[in-house]
Amino acid sequence: MTTAEAPEHWKRNTGLFLTGQTVSLFGSMIVQYAVMWYVTFETRSGLAVALYALAAFLPQGIVSIFGGVIADRVNRKVLVMIADSSIALATLALALLMLNGLTDLWIILVAVGVRSIGAGVQSPAVQAMIPQIAPPDQLMRVNGLFQTIQSAMALLAPAAAGAVFGVFGIVPVFFIDVVTAVIGVGLLAFVTVPTLASIAAKETSFRYDLVEGLQYIWRHKVVRWLLVVFAIIFLLTVAPSFITPLLVARTFGDEVWMVTVLELAFSVGMIIGGVLVSTVLARFSRMGLILFATFGFAVFTTALGLSPNLWVFYGFMFGFGLLVPLFSAPFMTLVQETVDPDKHGRVFSYVGIVMALAAPIGMSVFGPLADVISVQLLLVVAGAVTVVVVVVAIALPSGRAAIAASRAVAEKEAAGDSGAPEGASPAVDAGVADAPAEPSRRE
Repeated sequence: MTTAEAPEHWKRNTGLFLTGQTVSLFGSMIVQYAVMWYVTFETRSGLAVALYALAAFLPQGIVSIFGGVIADRVNRKVLVMIADSSIALATLALALLMLNGLTDLWIILVAVGVRSIGAGVQSPAVQAMIPQIAPPDQLMRVNGLFQTIQSAMALLAPAAAGAVFGVFGIVPVFFIDVVTAVIGVGLLAFVTVPTLASIAAKETSFRYDLVEGLQYIWRHKVVRWLLVVFAIIFLLTVAPSFITPLLVARTFGDEVWMVTVLELAFSVGMIIGGVLVSTVLARFSRMGLILFATFGFAVFTTALGLSPNLWVFYGFMFGFGLLVPLFSAPFMTLVQETVDPDKHGRVFSYVGIVMALAAPIGMSVFGPLADVISVQLLLVVAGAVTVVVVVVAIALPSGRAAIAASRAVAEKEAAGDSGAPEGASPAVDAGVADAPAEPSRRE
C-alpha cells in the first residue's frame, strides 16, 4: 500500500468524519429540494428545471477535472473544509439577496452554480479520504454505512424542506444549510487523516498529474467500464428522475406534501438498501450488485411512467431508492479497492465529472422534451433504452474483461491474498491492462 495504515482510533475518526459530512450534506439536501421545488412551482417549465439541473451539475463536472488533481496534491481534510465553507458562504449570500427582494431565476441559478463549483472540489476529496481513515477490509461496510446515514438524512431533508419551505418560504432553508455546514466543518477539524507519502514527496507538475490520471483511467479496465455504466445510469435514468416532481405537479397536483412524500418514499428505499449493503450484502459480489441495480433502475424508470395513480408512483420510487445503495456502495468500494491510493482523488474526480455532466446533458434533452410530450412517455422510453444499452455494454469485450477483472479481485480478497507485491494495489494485475505511458513532465 502507498498509503499509511489506518490509525489506531479509526472508528472514532470514521465516526466523526461520517457524522460531519452527513450533517453538512443534510443542509445541502434541504437546499437542493427546496430550490428545485421553488423553480418547478414558480415556472412550471421543463426548460427552467433543465436550467436548474445544468447549474447544479455542469460547474461541478468542469471543476472536478481539477478538483481530483488538487485532492491528490494537498491535505484532503483541509481541502474539504475550505470547499464546504465556500458552499455555505454562497448560500448565505443568496439568502441575503432574496431577503432584499432579488428573486430572479438567474440569480438563483448563479448561486446554485457556485455551490456546484464547491462540490466539484469537495466530492473527490471526500471519497478519497475514506480509504485513508478506514481499514481495507472495512471499506464495503463503511461505504454502506455512509450510504445508510446519507439515506437517513435524505429521509429527513425533504420533510424538513417541505415543512420550512411550505410554512416560511425559501429563505429560511438557506440559513439551515449555513448552520449545518459550520457543524460539519467543526467535526471534521477533529478527524485525524494520515498523510500519503506520495503527496508529501510530490514533485510532478499539475498538468502532469492531470494527464496521468486520465491515462490511468483509460488503461484501467474495471474503472473505465464502470464509468461508462455510471454515465448510462445518470444519462438515461437519473436525469429523467429530475422531472418526476414536474410529473406530480402536472398530473396529481402542486401541493408541497405531494413532492415531499415522493422524496420520502425514495429516501426510505435508500435507507433500507443501505442497511442491506452494510450488513447481509457486504460480502456479495461487487459487480453482481452493480449489474442487478442497473437493470433494476431501468425497470423502475419504466414503471414510474406506467404508474396508474400517485400511490403506485410512490411505490416505484421507493423501489428506485432501494437500488441506489446497491449500485453506489459497491461501485465506490470497487474503485477504492482497485485504484492506487495516490490516484484516488483523480479517479473520483472523473467519477464526479461523469455524474455532474451526464445529468445536465440528459436534462438538456429531457427537460425541453417534457414541454412537448408527456413525462410518462419519456420515463418509459428511457427505461427501455437503458436495458438495451447495458446489455450491449456487458456483451462488449471491455465489459467481459471488466467483469472478469473484478471477479479476480473478489477471489483474491476471499482468499486473503492480494497476489500483488508490497507497495502495489490489486489494480496492478487485475484492473490495469498496461502501464500508462508517462506524459511529459515539467522538470
